[in-house]
Amino acid sequence: MKQKQGHIPHKKLNRYVLKTQLTYHGLMLPACIFLILFSYVPMFGIIMAFQDYTPALGITGSSFVGFENFVRLFTLDNIQQIMFNTLYISIMKIILGLLVPIIFALLLNEVRNRLFVRSVQTIVYLPYFLSWVILAGVFIEILNPTNGLVNNVLNIFGIDSIFFLGDKNWFPNVMIITDTWKSFGFGTIVYLAALTSIDPSLYEAAKVDGANYYQQMRHITLPGIINIVVLMTVLSIGSILDAGFDQIYNLYNPVVYSTGDILDTFVYRLGIKDMLFSISTAVSLIKSIVSFVLIVISYRLAYRLTEYKIF
Repeated sequence: MKQKQGHIPHKKLNRYVLKTQLTYHGLMLPACIFLILFSYVPMFGIIMAFQDYTPALGITGSSFVGFENFVRLFTLDNIQQIMFNTLYISIMKIILGLLVPIIFALLLNEVRNRLFVRSVQTIVYLPYFLSWVILAGVFIEILNPTNGLVNNVLNIFGIDSIFFLGDKNWFPNVMIITDTWKSFGFGTIVYLAALTSIDPSLYEAAKVDGANYYQQMRHITLPGIINIVVLMTVLSIGSILDAGFDQIYNLYNPVVYSTGDILDTFVYRLGIKDMLFSISTAVSLIKSIVSFVLIVISYRLAYRLTEYKIF
């Protein structure tokens, strides 16, 4: 049987694809090496969670204690409060991180001056690229209780100065608000892109039928972006235990530990400052397992609800 014209055998096709994409594989190589060295090789240290680890003896010389570190972990006085802090800050960040970009994108979508829209997009997106090391210094000055900009404005209206970063009641809310300010520009661009994919003829037909602005938003705009909203919500489930180490570490202090301490900062203090390596490894292991399960669930939900998949 003759081979069809233009048909390439499977083996030759694979060699052709590999040859044409060799450059792209080469570009991926440094990232893969980085991932292996700093993410997979250190996983050998998980053994410390089941040991009475002593730095002088090392992993191979330290004695195994089984699940003793996990039992000891759950008997700590402040572990429940730390879990509550982590979940509260993380969940509120997710909620505001969804609502604020959606509302802002809907408002910005109504502006007809494209130059103004692009300018606003650039301005609100810029903080997303700044690290919390830089922004922490900015917020420390702005929220300063003596001469900070925010307290100066409050004083004008007769309101006493507030120590935002030194008050345990204010601190978690400040973390939520500042994180939302930093990251909502990215979400805005995502939802604006979704809004542009809606067929304009639907709005024209709605206007002919007498639909007002709110009816158009309810029956056309929101249903048009609901898949993206569901996708972003579901994918955020996997990071529910990541309340933002960089942000909180650079802004918190011992005064606000009771409401601002999260799992990541707790692990840092246990492992680096108190040198309780075994317990800190046990905390990290539990967090990693829970996060892995949540990520798997979130991607399953994303596929079922929006047919989104990576693999």
